[in-house]
Amino acid sequence: MTERIYNFSAGPAALPLPVLEQAQKDLISLGDTGIGVLEHSHRSKAFLAVYEEAEALVRELASVPDNYKVLFLQGGASSQFFMIPMNLLKKDQTADYLVTGSWSKKAVKEARSFGNVNVACSSEDKNFSYIPEEVSLSENPAYVHFTSNNTIYGTEFATEPTVPAGVPLICDASSDIFSRPLDITKYGIVYAGAQKNLGPSGVTLVIIRDDLIEQGPTDIPTMLQYRTHSEAGSMYNTPPTFGIYVLGQVLKWLKDQGGLAAIQEQNQAKAGKLYDYLEQSNLFKATAAKQDRSLMNVTFVTGDADLDAQFISKATAAGLDGLKGHRSVGGMRASIYNAFPEAGVDKLIEMMSQFEQEHAS
Repeated sequence: MTERIYNFSAGPAALPLPVLEQAQKDLISLGDTGIGVLEHSHRSKAFLAVYEEAEALVRELASVPDNYKVLFLQGGASSQFFMIPMNLLKKDQTADYLVTGSWSKKAVKEARSFGNVNVACSSEDKNFSYIPEEVSLSENPAYVHFTSNNTIYGTEFATEPTVPAGVPLICDASSDIFSRPLDITKYGIVYAGAQKNLGPSGVTLVIIRDDLIEQGPTDIPTMLQYRTHSEAGSMYNTPPTFGIYVLGQVLKWLKDQGGLAAIQEQNQAKAGKLYDYLEQSNLFKATAAKQDRSLMNVTFVTGDADLDAQFISKATAAGLDGLKGHRSVGGMRASIYNAFPEAGVDKLIEMMSQFEQEHAS
């Protein structure tokens, strides 16, 4: 068997090894059914048990109230960029967007097809290296949308933005969902592509309050109405069955870790080690503002593109894969989601220290 290496990919990203091992078994036979998980009908008793367990674990881990639906959809978080305004934004209304990276910019672009958009804040002036403190909301927004963690730029909201009473807060939590405790009652919608902290690509988790489902129009395509998926239990059409299965296995693993508070402590420890090293390094520097640094995506540079390339090449050869930063930032990006082991962070710091010694001036 090929030895596994440390996968720093931003997504699809590292999954817990016990989940992969269980999936390997269930590919041949889901439990004692004699049929592999990829082969089961989504209407079968065996898969319905998988589905119901996954939903129950979402509700348990995040304390999701009864007046919220848990939906497993397709199309990635990017489909939510247009599905949300299509359902919640009328032509004469304004939606507020906090723009802190590439994905929130894309969300704004989609929303403008359905109504007015107010960019309540933006950190584009400094290449999205910080989270703005000043937010200028419109007088009566239909909703307020933000991206909790910015994968490309390595920034993260420490807490959710404050919004007026009665205004739905909507969060794209694709890259930090379930990495820390989450108070769902503060939100109208929380959504996330699964491929960073929840499972494989191909399934999108949407947690949505009942009243927002009901207020959506009925004259838009059936598949783009939240009520369609709510009424059909995410099975109006064939759902991404394998993605839901793996997501459920990841959530079981997360529960075994002690839940969201416990995983937050692990994430803080992992990221803290790496940021501490960056603070004292004479070669490597973090690119995100100190107060806004992400626990999930640590972005850093040497300041010399050739040196960056040398380090990435050397790290890859040593079994540290996926460290090349996004072209918008350059340098390196270490994505250390829930399932990424602390030993991998230790190995990265060891490599950085060695590289720094070799290139000390």
